[in-house]
Amino acid sequence: MLFVHEVHAVAGAKEDAFEAAFRDDYLPAVAKDDGARLLWYLNLAHGSGDSYTVVTVTAVRDAAAWAALTVRIRSGDLADWATAVDGMRHRCKSKILAAVPWSPLQDVDLAEVPASPGDHEPTLYMEDTAWPYPGKLPAYLRAAGTLYGETLARSARAGRSILQMTAAFQPLFGTHDPREVVLWQRVVDDQTLLRLLTTETDPAHKVPGTWMHDALEVRDQWRSRLLRTAPWSPWD
Repeated sequence: MLFVHEVHAVAGAKEDAFEAAFRDDYLPAVAKDDGARLLWYLNLAHGSGDSYTVVTVTAVRDAAAWAALTVRIRSGDLADWATAVDGMRHRCKSKILAAVPWSPLQDVDLAEVPASPGDHEPTLYMEDTAWPYPGKLPAYLRAAGTLYGETLARSARAGRSILQMTAAFQPLFGTHDPREVVLWQRVVDDQTLLRLLTTETDPAHKVPGTWMHDALEVRDQWRSRLLRTAPWSPWD
């Protein structure tokens, strides 16, 4: 299973039209092929990054399904849609992701993904993109899957979870920066997240043996985005 991750810098005056193009046209059109489905349509929370940023994630069964979708967008039934959408944004950055071995999300039953707009409460995700030091990618993946995973699990057992790991991805070879990892985390307690944003990190969380301390051996650069699903997004 592959995941087409796109970050769109949308023109502010065309924000609603851009969303409608994905909701009313792309979502049902992609579903006409059983090898692909739109999973998420998310808006970057205003005040937390670049204005009018939208992230979309489309699941494709395999490389052949991705190639088929590419043909549809370049010269097939989605070509006019793609041209219209491109006129509503300043730029788009794309990458093809695959789940790492310990990711909770490994496969998607595409037949079960809604092919029409839903109606649900928005869900907040924290997307962390990390760039391990040169030569440290395997070590970072091991630490994220064990030490960081246990940190989240320990918080859950104590009833004070902020985040729940939904997926962890790496770009496919030859399609993006090979030394990158994307952590896709559902926010399960927005009030505790608010405290995290407004207070300094507890020194107890930065001692040896903690993720905040030990992860510095394998990386110190990452970017966080707070993303909110649209109410109609196929997956909340």
